[in-house]
Amino acid sequence: TLTAPAPFADETSCQCQAPHEKLTIAQARLGTPVDRPVRVYADGIFDLFHAGHARALMQAKTLFPNSYLLVGVCSDDLTHKFKGFTVMNETERYEALRHCRYVDEVIRDAPWTLTPEFLEKHKIDFVAHDDIPYSSAGSDDVYKHIKEAGMFVPTQRTEGISTSDIITRIVRDYDVYARRNLQRGYTAKELNVSFISEKKYRFQNHVDKMKEKVKNVEEKSKEFVYKVEEKSHDLIQKWEEKSREFIGNFLELFGPDGAWKQMFQERSGRMLQAFSPRQSPNSSPTRGRSPSRSPSPPWVINKASPPSSPKAASASLSSMSEGDEDEK
Repeated sequence: TLTAPAPFADETSCQCQAPHEKLTIAQARLGTPVDRPVRVYADGIFDLFHAGHARALMQAKTLFPNSYLLVGVCSDDLTHKFKGFTVMNETERYEALRHCRYVDEVIRDAPWTLTPEFLEKHKIDFVAHDDIPYSSAGSDDVYKHIKEAGMFVPTQRTEGISTSDIITRIVRDYDVYARRNLQRGYTAKELNVSFISEKKYRFQNHVDKMKEKVKNVEEKSKEFVYKVEEKSHDLIQKWEEKSREFIGNFLELFGPDGAWKQMFQERSGRMLQAFSPRQSPNSSPTRGRSPSRSPSPPWVINKASPPSSPKAASASLSSMSEGDEDEK
């Protein structure tokens, strides 16, 4: 388990316990010698340390079953002299290499061209680098003598990423990064930006903020409309369900065979019975004559039923007088 960064070469001693004997690639691939790891060396500038660097070091570390990877990093003076200005200084580049999981040891201020003395000092068995000829310092290939000595082991470059590609992106999108850093609190002096450019970038930042606000308002309005549509759909669905239930209940109550019709018929029948009751039978004692009373004489006038008209009254009087005469 890795718990600490890789040590610097000048702060530790060589870990080889046996005399350093020259190995062939075939022997190294078999895992010999058994008493020590195969010491592999990889060097570079490692500016803006990225995945391409890490993959190259991974390949160098896994070239042999048992290996110890030493990584040489060139100083700022040497790099600026032969290659150009770097984004990261040498201290930052050293530290970036120390925290790569494949690195066992970092050699600071590594030489541009590997000398036999340097190889012997660090007991290097093989040098790992991509196989593309690296022309520099007046040489067509600085690894030519390493290849001739049979100590060179090639690695594969990772396409699509390099320090130059990253710098190209920054230069291409310079305005974007300048505006971003101004917004984060960096001054125009720190960014080496002119007064006019600073005002232009700040104005563009304000415009972008307004666009972002408008975009947020549009998104919120769309979300609100969506919620309203969803709610209205739910309400319509619930209304349809309730309306079906209401119509069904209405038909059950007021339909042709509904409960209300039956109830109305029952009540109307009761009312008709109340207004026109059935007649009593002839043998009813209330309608028969009482046996103890004799029929009333014809001259007795029923006070309870007066004559309906004067003519009827005169007729009854004449009949009464005729009866009297017959009796006399």
